[in-house]
Amino acid sequence: MRNGRASTRKLTILAAVGLLAVCGSALAADEAGTIKTLKGSASIERAGQKTPAAVGGKVLVSDRILTGPESSIGLTLRDNTLLSAGPNSTLVLNRFTFDSTTHAGAVDATVKRGTLAVVSGKIAKASPDNVVFNTPSVSLGVRGTEFIIEAGDRKGEN
Repeated sequence: MRNGRASTRKLTILAAVGLLAVCGSALAADEAGTIKTLKGSASIERAGQKTPAAVGGKVLVSDRILTGPESSIGLTLRDNTLLSAGPNSTLVLNRFTFDSTTHAGAVDATVKRGTLAVVSGKIAKASPDNVVFNTPSVSLGVRGTEFIIEAGDRKGEN
């Protein structure tokens, strides 16, 4: 009977470890990048929750990044794309996928308002057709490596 309990415990532990590995992989798949710089105030809206942004914090797919007046935030995506949002900006990361071996992937982001400076990374070099930045009035496909987007009224609605 004692061996039966030990075997059951081992199976339970193995199942828990497997579940954690799967959940960790799913979370890693949603992780797009990291907050590298922050001046002033910024926040991240994720799954209906709004939290203050902090250097070193993770940026996930579907995050909405908001900067306050006289504020800016710098993000580095996993493919080394650099995004710098200026004051009163709203940026939504709609889609991000990246294969670190082949450099294949996709970036799809929307600048609802404000400014965004972009230095493209490995995805734009490997698959330029898969990098798109949207604004309320235009969709921009990336063919260059550095550009700036200004969208909408920076004092308007998010």
